Amino acid sequence: MTDVSRRAFRIAYDGRPFHGFQRQPDVATVSDAILDALADLEVFDTSANDVPPGYAAAGRTDAGVSALAQTVAFDCPEWLSPAALNSELPADVRAWASAEAPAEFHATHDAVAREYTYHLHAPDASLSRAKEALDALTGEHDFHNFTPDDTGTVRDLSGDLRREGDFLVVTLRADGFPRQFVRRAVTVIDAVASGAAGTDRIERLLGDDPVEGPAGVAPAAPEALVLTAVEYPGLSFERDESALASARAIFETKAIDHRTNARVASTIADGIDQ
Repeated sequence: MTDVSRRAFRIAYDGRPFHGFQRQPDVATVSDAILDALADLEVFDTSANDVPPGYAAAGRTDAGVSALAQTVAFDCPEWLSPAALNSELPADVRAWASAEAPAEFHATHDAVAREYTYHLHAPDASLSRAKEALDALTGEHDFHNFTPDDTGTVRDLSGDLRREGDFLVVTLRADGFPRQFVRRAVTVIDAVASGAAGTDRIERLLGDDPVEGPAGVAPAAPEALVLTAVEYPGLSFERDESALASARAIFETKAIDHRTNARVASTIADGIDQ
């Protein structure tokens, strides 16, 4: 009988074609793609369970959100490498590293830090005002006005922010994030950076009173958000060079395709303006 042990896999994916990570009926999700691949590879007994023993992921990214370092762990045979997993995954989802994990390891509960990066198109925004907004948000606060969740809203937030051309690149880190938190934080940073709001807006949102309805915070678009890092003490991830080469080639091709599409759209927009 093939030896089975718990392993953690780093997974990168373009989240735009999917309706989020978590399994849902009748729509394509990243978790469905992974579990379908594992079933096709006969990694677990599908007649007994619908997921492998110990199956869990670092986070449930929303529809449209992408990942560089989503982490999924489960019990599997020794031969299951990232490259082997990729052989049954769709091109938008790529495993690229793996680590041996203790038998009791849980990919959700054992993560000590998560990092998200948002690429905010804001060519006219003030970098200094954006940094003032980020500074006001960092530290330990109750972010109950930044999420629809009722629990898990107290977080110790850190982050950084830089300009890259027309984009503000916002990186936020915490031990975990309630739903929609990063995208709502980006909405507030954008408002302050553009001059539409002051930092007093943040003070109100961090206060005890609920801010709802039109006065509340709408989440920024999900397509610009990427889960960029997840930390686990004691796990040592080994990169699979074959899987890495495949992932790079696929995502580099996707990047070229999107740049080409952007040029076509710009040609049309510029022509309309003439």
